[in-house]
Amino acid sequence: MTGIEPSARQAWLDETSYWTPKWLVPSAWHEHSPFAFWLINALRPQTIVELGTHNGFSFFVFCEALKRLGLRAEVNALDTWEGDEHAGRYDESVFESVTRISTEDYPELAVMKRGYFDDFVDGTPDGSVDLLHIDGRHRLEDVWHDFNSWLPKVSDRGVVIFHDTAEHKKDFGVWQFWAEVSRDYPSFQFVHGHGLGVLAVGTEVPSAITEFIAAANADPDRVRATYHELGARVSATAAVQRRLATTTQERDRARREVDDLRTSTSWRFTAPMRAVTSKLRRAPKP
Repeated sequence: MTGIEPSARQAWLDETSYWTPKWLVPSAWHEHSPFAFWLINALRPQTIVELGTHNGFSFFVFCEALKRLGLRAEVNALDTWEGDEHAGRYDESVFESVTRISTEDYPELAVMKRGYFDDFVDGTPDGSVDLLHIDGRHRLEDVWHDFNSWLPKVSDRGVVIFHDTAEHKKDFGVWQFWAEVSRDYPSFQFVHGHGLGVLAVGTEVPSAITEFIAAANADPDRVRATYHELGARVSATAAVQRRLATTTQERDRARREVDDLRTSTSWRFTAPMRAVTSKLRRAPKP
């Protein structure tokens, strides 16, 4: 335990860090939601662009933070919703689920754009994006391409965050990208939850962000441990919800099977035999 209470305020922590996401859809991003809540409160972005949304967890976290804080903004989710070699392939139900939640819960914030990231670069004004989240294909050349393509779109206040900066499996190259790019801008990296890199690329980044980066680099172990702990709580909550959902589904399936059995021909045909057996069981023994 870190010993930091929700009421305590640091340059890198406030009450929003303790919020629990409303939508705990399956994601490798669960453990970064506490920092994401804090980041939205500190940055107060007017335009967010997310490259790679999948099930929508981080997208929903951004929207939820803005909604709870009463902030007006536009959150753009860019994805093909087809999957790739890193996220895996998935069917249309994923896109439909993200669409339903964003439409029902965040109609004034959420904007879904289906297609390849490059399809939307030219239509995005230069210097308009306050928060850019890059979480697409994870090969080294892909991350560099996404970053270089979208960097002109980032505002003077802009921050870019990258997921999987601590993931070294297969052909993941985000960690290599991060080792290079983090030397060029004020930055900080969380190493839990597959890693999250925070890059302050703007020339007029809010003081809350610059103070966070300075404080985090001055005491990285404490900052990382705190957000690791907070993120683990979110992951644990998500795991409990999954188990409850599985139990409920199994119970409902068993009930349907019983109902199907009771309406089946064989059940009706054997009803007289079961009735006789029941009477014999209740009959007094000689």
